[in-house]
Amino acid sequence: MTGLGKVGGGQRNGASAEGLTSRRTRYANRWQAWRSTRVRPATGFVSQPEPRTIGSYARGKQLIAGNFLFAGYLIEGPGVKIWDLPMPDPSFEIALHGCTWLDDLAAVGDGAARSRAQDWVFDWIARYGRGRGPGWTPDLTGRRLIRWINHALFLLSGKQRPEAEAYFRSLAQQTDFLSRRWQAASPGLPRFEALTGLIYAGLALTGMDRHVSPATAALARECDTQIGGEGGIPTRNPEELLEVFTHLTWAAQALAEAGRVAPAPLRAAIDRIAPTLRALRHADGGLARFHGGGRGLEGRLDAALAASGVRVAAPKTLAMGFARLAAGRTTVIVDAAEPPAGPASVNAHASTLAFEMTSGRRPVIVNCGSGMPFGPEWRRAGRATASHSTLAIEGFSSSRLGPQHGAGSQLEPLAERAEVIHLRETAGPEGVGLLAGHSGYVATHGLTHMRALYLSGDGRSLVGEDTLAALTEAEQARLYTITEGGLPIRLAIRFHLHPDVDAAIDLGGTAVSLALKSGEIWVFRFEGPAELELAPSVYLEQRRLKPRGSQQIVLSASLEGTGSQIRWTLAKAQDTPLAIRDLDPDGGQDD
Repeated sequence: MTGLGKVGGGQRNGASAEGLTSRRTRYANRWQAWRSTRVRPATGFVSQPEPRTIGSYARGKQLIAGNFLFAGYLIEGPGVKIWDLPMPDPSFEIALHGCTWLDDLAAVGDGAARSRAQDWVFDWIARYGRGRGPGWTPDLTGRRLIRWINHALFLLSGKQRPEAEAYFRSLAQQTDFLSRRWQAASPGLPRFEALTGLIYAGLALTGMDRHVSPATAALARECDTQIGGEGGIPTRNPEELLEVFTHLTWAAQALAEAGRVAPAPLRAAIDRIAPTLRALRHADGGLARFHGGGRGLEGRLDAALAASGVRVAAPKTLAMGFARLAAGRTTVIVDAAEPPAGPASVNAHASTLAFEMTSGRRPVIVNCGSGMPFGPEWRRAGRATASHSTLAIEGFSSSRLGPQHGAGSQLEPLAERAEVIHLRETAGPEGVGLLAGHSGYVATHGLTHMRALYLSGDGRSLVGEDTLAALTEAEQARLYTITEGGLPIRLAIRFHLHPDVDAAIDLGGTAVSLALKSGEIWVFRFEGPAELELAPSVYLEQRRLKPRGSQQIVLSASLEGTGSQIRWTLAKAQDTPLAIRDLDPDGGQDD
């Protein structure tokens, strides 16, 4: 997994300027947090808050047992308060201060869970309540406020008046801080979190309603500027889009329950995003994993769509730059647009024309995913084209990285981006198809990648054709200058498999059989000048301690002349029945 090279220079001056900006931001946050200690405290809730956030029972039990898994790090500390843990990385500490672990403890809901939640929250007030610590940023404060308000009954059960007063005093302080500093949150999800938390608190707490109208107006403006006309966001991260959508639905619900009318831009943004998310959802209910996003917290997408009340189906055209081919029990989602640009690209992947495929409840072809929780090397590897199910020139990615944002920073935007130069979708009773091309290798080799995909009407066969060729005289001249030394250009088409897929070389090395846990058998075959290999791969998940081992089908070849073309098929075995009775992880059945 290499080849996402770095280009550009001038890092020293950029690092110095960014460091100064970062110090000023921290100072401003600390100063405004201290000023907020002088605000008049809230005395209670205007109305009884209802929890909307969804937690994990299993993670809650692990927290009670003293196993703390955040940002890819596991700290074992039975009986240790969460704020006394050794902090292995700043991302670990930041995750703690967002207090999303309250959702998990509330999902358990017993006495032990309540005791942990109360101890950790009231200890936070004692330690950090006067503006100290890394938790005083607008997005973390918004995230924390939402959880503290959602789980107020859980936190206040059995508490005496002095503790309740300290709790409401801290809520008022954090609300006042947000009113002063929400503009400092980065555009996108951080700012949506900050404004949603401010609206939440302004509606819920006595004496804080003065913040609601300004925050609502600001949220409406963010919806207009940050949510595209087709319901997408600049990062093109499906999971991040889900988080934005969830916060917008929470804000709209809170306003409606308080007897206020949600502004038109807020409602319009929700209406635009809902069908886009439906297009980005596989047949198994999980989101497509592109540009740093994962499958999404279980139940979050369904809950958000239900809360939105939007019943519009997925669009038949591109959704946030992704094409969806769906037939029978099979879905194929393809990255069919340029990667994000500028600041939105710091987590973007070189995944142009990569695809994922799911059959029923079973993921089959996947991308490796985001390596962010596992350190900078895994993060870079996960962004490379070789970590996606598409064609790559060996040693190169279709998009390349620019300079880091500051010394030691992991924020590396894309400086060279693959451009989609051709796109055509087809649909008919016999199937759906996509023909697309990108120019990501024109600058480096004079080569264009064209990919054709066709999914049969019954969803039992996916046919693909990958072409790498120099199309113009100028591109052929560029290719000649690279190959005149005699070194061949090697290419590989990768198909990363989900860890639950059992793969084996078949038919004398000319095919690969893929057995799914549902009982389905898929067979991979190819035509063209390529060598077939079944190689190791990894599946990266944010909520696991380490990458999961998996496999990948690799078709390797050397470029022939000015171009090479390889055709492949992925089809269900003939004896695989039309309907599969598939047991899901919860014990349900799918007919």
